Amino acid sequence: MQANQNFETEVEERYLIVGLGNPGRRYQGNRHNIGYMVLNQLAKDAGISLNRLQQKALVGTGLMAGRRIILAKPQTFMNLSGDSVGLLMHYYKISLSNLLVIYDEIDLPFGAIRIREQGGSGGHNGMKSIIKVLGSDFSRLRLGVGRPAGKMDPAAYVLQDFYKEEIPVVDEMIAEAIAAVTTFLVDGIELSMTRHNTS
Repeated sequence: MQANQNFETEVEERYLIVGLGNPGRRYQGNRHNIGYMVLNQLAKDAGISLNRLQQKALVGTGLMAGRRIILAKPQTFMNLSGDSVGLLMHYYKISLSNLLVIYDEIDLPFGAIRIREQGGSGGHNGMKSIIKVLGSDFSRLRLGVGRPAGKMDPAAYVLQDFYKEEIPVVDEMIAEAIAAVTTFLVDGIELSMTRHNTS
């Protein structure tokens, strides 16, 4: 009986942290791939290898801030992200309250981050796909990439690489995102919003 209770506790304490992006070298530095960039840095900081292909994602498991975590970068391309996230949630038996999705947001100023407990897709194709599979009741961390100047198509804009002069702000945003993930794991979503949301 005791062993079963321990097993259930262990499962409940698992967290799935998902970074959204498009696979392949050509997309590596794109604004649309900042979710991947955060996952890569999280993995590096936690000493986790993202080298296992599982449930249509590159996956790594380990500990961060004393919590058992699964890091995942869906390999389905952005607009099918929900296929992978749904499979991972089922495979690892993750509760919706222990899911955090990290992605780019054109409706936030460049460099800003915003954490929300739930919500819509905001027109983001990766989030549309995940919400279609899981509903909207899960936490998300949005990273501001800003809107393009002039009449440039937003879809083309997010598939551009960050400019060289933008990289220092990108690095700061990634560092703040990692701090927000740590707060989410240790103290929960509400305190994470209070501490880390920027305008």
